[in-house]
Amino acid sequence: MRDNGTHVFTKADTSIIGIIESSIKKGWDKVAYSDYGTDIEYTYADVARKIAALHSLFNDLGLKPGDKIALCDKNSSNWAISYIAILTYGTVVVPILSDFSVEQIQNIYEHSDSKLMIGRADLPMKSLLDVANWTMVNGKQSIETYDFSGLKKSDVKYFNENPEDVALISYTSGSTGHSKGVMLPYRSLWSNVIFADERLGLKPEVNVMSLLPMAHMYGMAFEFLYEFCIRCHVYFLTKTPSPAVILKAFSDVKPKLVIAVPLIIEKIVQSKVFPVLRTKKIRLLMKLPFMKGVIYSRIKEQLTKAFGGEFYEVIVGGAAFNKDVENLLAAIKFPYVVGYGMTECGPIICYEDWHLFVKNSCGKPAPRMEVKIDSADPEKVPGEIITRGTNVMLGYYKNEEETREAIDEDGWLHTGDLGTMDKEGNVFIRGRKKTMLLGANGQNVYPEEIEDIILTQSYFDECVVVQRGEKLAALVYVSDENLQSRGMTREGVRADMNRYRGHLNKMLPKFANLSALELQDEPFEKTPKRSIRRYLYK
Repeated sequence: MRDNGTHVFTKADTSIIGIIESSIKKGWDKVAYSDYGTDIEYTYADVARKIAALHSLFNDLGLKPGDKIALCDKNSSNWAISYIAILTYGTVVVPILSDFSVEQIQNIYEHSDSKLMIGRADLPMKSLLDVANWTMVNGKQSIETYDFSGLKKSDVKYFNENPEDVALISYTSGSTGHSKGVMLPYRSLWSNVIFADERLGLKPEVNVMSLLPMAHMYGMAFEFLYEFCIRCHVYFLTKTPSPAVILKAFSDVKPKLVIAVPLIIEKIVQSKVFPVLRTKKIRLLMKLPFMKGVIYSRIKEQLTKAFGGEFYEVIVGGAAFNKDVENLLAAIKFPYVVGYGMTECGPIICYEDWHLFVKNSCGKPAPRMEVKIDSADPEKVPGEIITRGTNVMLGYYKNEEETREAIDEDGWLHTGDLGTMDKEGNVFIRGRKKTMLLGANGQNVYPEEIEDIILTQSYFDECVVVQRGEKLAALVYVSDENLQSRGMTREGVRADMNRYRGHLNKMLPKFANLSALELQDEPFEKTPKRSIRRYLYK
């Protein structure tokens, strides 16, 4: 556990809105938000004045505590200010991923009973505040008409929340089915922020980078809300986060903490590191014991520099991590950890500091959370991961049946994930309960494990294993860039698929052998957090 004596909060800090209020007052003249690559910048005082204007607008619109306000746009300072304003007014935030279709956005807006949408101007909502220019689309009101330039620290006083009341309704993107409205109480937001202060230990005024979708709980909690609460300077990446854009941003901002989904790390390692390790010269040098350490040290140095060079650790979460990439990071002693969470816990369930992190695990239960494996032998036989504690949701909005299925009478949340747990409490994820397949001989088959082997033992970029009757098939995709770098064509790969299948089956256990290997022409459809929408493929 990291404890560098820099904890910002005390035992008296039991209110998330109280923490926000205190952060604004203490950080008053310091920079809170910047839109990376632009001249847009807000101090904590600027944020307070924008919040005051939005609160006045909410009041004039007749909004009351408990009403829902939807928020849908790409990452930006204005998105962040809107979120804080909604929360501190006592209204319920309904963050909607901007990658959703207009139809999906409208469905969520209506299902959540939202009375106002703050988002981009092209959304067909009756009551819409354009987050880009802060004006009502119908032209009747603008927050610029509310002048709070004279606002003082002493004027900042916000809503006094009940910890068990709904603070936020998050509609999960989900890779296995339809979205559900997760009702998170104020205590869940508070507990996740306190966890981050307890375990991540950032200091006020340091730089951090917001890359992940802010409407997703992972990015919201640990790239934005926690940092605002401890008075960091948050840079919002407003461009599409390609590896080139991300690396340039890291170089400029030099964040003190890096939060990432596996895809970001994997793309950087697979494009920058693996091609070098596969050259004949390096393969020969790696056979020399004294040179292996030198090469690993150099790789670690270059990777550290690529992420800005000043971070404490890289926290990976949101999806399964490629084992080849993780094995390399562990071998070079790179400061990474893989955490585990879900929207229903706002999101954290498991984490461990990188000094104590066990490779291939997702850490240990986070503070104020219990975790059990529903299995007769949790160390050896996978069972469903269940959890309960302060972070857990109240339930699904207007869906009592799904709520009862998810949370049992004893308060345990059934995650739908399968895993094991060692004697030290480290949790190892084996796959999704919903995606687990049953082999012809009754053997449990975890498609994620097969996919990891396929991707490790081939040059395919993406893979989904599906079941057809009693047989397994793998759908694979390889990018044009990958093909070009290898001097191959898609037609040539497709003509040789049976040979590839034979090669892969030698690497797989008999019960997991593939009856078919099929090349897709396009990348698989993905959720905003870059998980493949598995349910679309058969």
